[in-house]
Amino acid sequence: MVGRLRLGTDTARPAPWQNWAGTARSQPVHVARPRDVSEIAEAVTVAAKDGFTVRPRGSGHSFTSIAATDGVAIDLGEWSGVVHADRDKHLVTVRSGTPLHRLNVELHRLGLAMANLGDIDAQTISGAISTGTHGTGARLGGLSTQVRALELVLADGSVVSCSPDERPELFSAARVGLGALGVISTVTLQCVPAFALKAREFPQPLDAILEKFDAMCGSEDHVEFHWFPHSDRVQVKHNVRLPADAAIAPLSKARQFYEYEVMENSAFSLVCKLGRAVPSVVPTLNRVCASLWSERSYSDHSYRVFTTPRRVRFVETEYAVPRESLHDVLREFRAAIPGLRHPVIVPVEVRVAAADDIPLSTAYGRDSAYIAIHQYVGMPYREYFDLFERIAGTVGGRPHWGKMHTLDSSVLATRYPRFEEFRSLRASVDPNGVFRNAYLDTVLGPV
Repeated sequence: MVGRLRLGTDTARPAPWQNWAGTARSQPVHVARPRDVSEIAEAVTVAAKDGFTVRPRGSGHSFTSIAATDGVAIDLGEWSGVVHADRDKHLVTVRSGTPLHRLNVELHRLGLAMANLGDIDAQTISGAISTGTHGTGARLGGLSTQVRALELVLADGSVVSCSPDERPELFSAARVGLGALGVISTVTLQCVPAFALKAREFPQPLDAILEKFDAMCGSEDHVEFHWFPHSDRVQVKHNVRLPADAAIAPLSKARQFYEYEVMENSAFSLVCKLGRAVPSVVPTLNRVCASLWSERSYSDHSYRVFTTPRRVRFVETEYAVPRESLHDVLREFRAAIPGLRHPVIVPVEVRVAAADDIPLSTAYGRDSAYIAIHQYVGMPYREYFDLFERIAGTVGGRPHWGKMHTLDSSVLATRYPRFEEFRSLRASVDPNGVFRNAYLDTVLGPV
């Protein structure tokens, strides 16, 4: 525990930390690994007393430096698992360090599931909600909209609960709180009975899918597509919820291994390495990869359909734009890509979500389309990301809090109607900036 160490006097410093993509690094003075709420509170209290800042960290799957600190890092890896489940009301309280892949399995054992998920399950539940992680579905919000209560450790070490009925302003903001308001200790989720999805994935010309994308989003439960930017073909994915008594027909183990491990990870990794070594062949590789997309249909438990293994390392930025702006943004972006000096090897991903009322949610107050762009690690990406950021900015695009962007508080304040409300709340619960770091200083401004 931190209190036994007298921070700043230890001779053995912890190992340097970096995130999954290698885009953020830090050297904390100490790493606390709490096993209960009292140890989280003690870590915060002692660090603040000794003059250190504090940042919670989970799996490191954010592409920004949101979890980086040269003060005290609170690693929540040992604070994991379900605390309580009310099966009748479908409410589950879970420890904040629980990774989504573990949570999904535990919920399934309880006969429950999350109503929607993103396609990666490496994040912790607190990291996922704090950065605004989302899936796809025109009638569904991001993961934070499924939160019904939170327990937080504040900057003074106090432990508070919040919900729509208890400290509602704190609850509203902390659902996408960037770790700026306190350390989340538990999350209570509104789950649904476990369900299965029927997935269909098929290739289409980009223009053809754009013509019917809005209609598909209106009629299907979950729709997205992936587009190799030097080609004119996309892979469409849509998932339909099955009746409770429906039998499932998952891909065979051999087919799963071939599709996900061989093709989407091992083979694509080799393609990316070739593109990095010989950039001039990337457009051709894009077109070849797009031509190899084929149709597949299967059904399985929801969490197994929503998520897929991602082992190819990349860097990423993502912007939420108003749904009605999607076509204009993609049209301008598509026209500009041939002018890039450096080609792009990794597909673009397009998803949708319903409007919500969370102050720093990227979907606050508007139905949103999400455009995520990627580049393989080690390949130039700055010009590509800057181009996209400028185009998304013309329609008031909001960057994903866990993905790379260059915006600061002066710009972000113009894109979030309740930005100053969040800043005021932050100043009231953390007046001394215990939870600040360089990233928060940029995106929120000083306390």
